[in-house]
Order: sequence, then C-alpha cells, then structure tokens
Amino acid sequence: MGDLKEFDELDRRIIEMLCNSSQGSYRQLAKQLGVHPTTLIQRVKNLESKGVVKGYRAKIDYVAMGYDYTGLVHIYSDSVVEVEKNLVEIPEVVAVYDVTGEADIVVLVTCLNRDDFSAVVKRINSLDGVARTNTSVVLNVVKSENEFVPELFGPAKK
Repeated sequence: MGDLKEFDELDRRIIEMLCNSSQGSYRQLAKQLGVHPTTLIQRVKNLESKGVVKGYRAKIDYVAMGYDYTGLVHIYSDSVVEVEKNLVEIPEVVAVYDVTGEADIVVLVTCLNRDDFSAVVKRINSLDGVARTNTSVVLNVVKSENEFVPELFGPAKK
C-alpha cells in the first residue's frame, strides 16, 4: 500500500477526476487539470503501477436494470476462507466482507425480486461451513459509492 505522503495535490486531483469522469480522454482531463497530457499520462501510469488505480468500470445502477431487491446477509462460520471462496461464485453476491462483531462475514446481495433473494439466501445457508445467517433487507439506498473522496486522504503533501 502507498503512503499518503507519496501523493501530492495533482495526484489527488487526478484521482478525484478519474473517480468522477473516467470516460474523458487524457487530453480533455489534462486540460481540465491545467497540465500537459504527457504529465497526466505519466501520473496515471504511476498511480496504476502503485495499485492506487485498479481499473476503469462503469457505475451500474442495479435498480434501473430491474434489480430492486438488495440485502445484507450476516454469516456465522468456523470455515471463513472456504465459505468466502464459495460466496464469490454466486453472481448475485455483489460484495463479500470479513468483519468484526458477531458475524464473521457480511455479503451484499442484489436480486430482481424477493423470490430470487430468498433463493440466494437459501443457497448461502446450504454452503459447507455456514453455521447460520442473519439477513437484513435494504429499504432505501441513501448513499452507494465505491470510491473515497480525495479530501478524506488527509492533508496533501506540499
């Protein structure tokens, strides 16, 4: 992992722009940042080589696609690694988290409807190593972002 001190203000601005508009060309992004395109390309390649930028993907609105049913499944297990290997193979499982607290694993599940969600929860319960689960259905999505806002990185290196 990188040290926060490695990133200057330009790096932070590049990260912010990539989070908000990764579709623009290097020339367009460089113009918005007030730097030469070659400088931007070098900085982005450096961020990629450090593992800070891991790829460029579309942000999918599952609800707009008809996937209206989302829930969190808290999983209790003595075989966490084995269970996680099986969970990542379930297409409706959007995210898998190791957590502290009572549960060992929390997964985010997105489905078309209640029946599909029920089937996924039953599939999770049937996995070897799952002792029990506790499920919460999402009523409202208030915020759903995969990126940290660069201001949260702390003070920029001068």
